[in-house]
Amino acid sequence: MISFTIEGEPRGKGRPRFTKGGRVYTPKETSEYEKAAALAYKSGSEGRYFDKLVPVRIAVTAYYGIPESAGLRKRERMMDGEVKPQKKPDLDNVIKIVMDALNGVAYHDDAQVVLVEGHKLYSINPRVEVKVGRMEE
Repeated sequence: MISFTIEGEPRGKGRPRFTKGGRVYTPKETSEYEKAAALAYKSGSEGRYFDKLVPVRIAVTAYYGIPESAGLRKRERMMDGEVKPQKKPDLDNVIKIVMDALNGVAYHDDAQVVLVEGHKLYSINPRVEVKVGRMEE
């Protein structure tokens, strides 16, 4: 399994935008986050690429920052994992932005991904931790 971390608050996949002329484009925040995810993978993977025929599994853990307004007891419960984030971005959108970022970088296409695991937790260090590997790993 290849493990890497995308530092900062988790981001979800943004919806495509349209110009007045009808041209479709990806929002800047989405494309920048996808580039950061691809770079994090490249630096942690030693260039490992999963061939088209290889079934891939991926695990994404999104660590959201603890709100300033949280009291001491609630903060402790958040850190212990007793209280889980039920806020945006949605977990499926966080997974989608990571999987799209790895297209052509870790694997040919995210259609190769046959198993996905996802978790949302709180942390004082917001980030997204990702593990990618062959289905057998």
